[in-house]
Amino acid sequence: MERQLVHEELERARADFHRLIGAADRADLLKATNGTRWNNRQLLFHMLLGYPIIRALLRLVRVFGRLPQRAGSAFARLLNAATRPFDQVNFLGSYAAGHTVSPDRMVIMFDHVVAKLHQRIDAESDADLARGMHYPTRWDPFFKDYMTSADVYHFPTQHYDFHRRQLTLPGALREP
Repeated sequence: MERQLVHEELERARADFHRLIGAADRADLLKATNGTRWNNRQLLFHMLLGYPIIRALLRLVRVFGRLPQRAGSAFARLLNAATRPFDQVNFLGSYAAGHTVSPDRMVIMFDHVVAKLHQRIDAESDADLARGMHYPTRWDPFFKDYMTSADVYHFPTQHYDFHRRQLTLPGALREP
């Protein structure tokens, strides 16, 4: 895995998030998005949320990556069975946070989590990055059946880019 590629992905998304928030006014943030039940502000929070979740996903890889494959596979099947409640929590969490977390605070949170991810990936050994586990493929289109830690580092920006296309903000019309 090329760590530099992940660093570049993180920085591209961080700079783009700053641009999107900076170019949006209150009315823009409250507009409906394309293909979601969220408004732009709520979807921006959801896009941000993909980054702090990585820390939990990496902890799971550390645990399940050391266990027999069948343990991780069983865990993924259990999570897949809980897709409907996960989807509800996922929707409601971003819905509520999109109403309560200010855009300025979202930018601060984005900067903080990206800085932590930069540090974390630099501290990972090659063995850590190669360790993997099974994931619940029904939870997100970017979850593969089996993902290494290296794959997990790419996930939030894939998630970000996918949802970015659903924004209806003026600054979202051009590619990041």
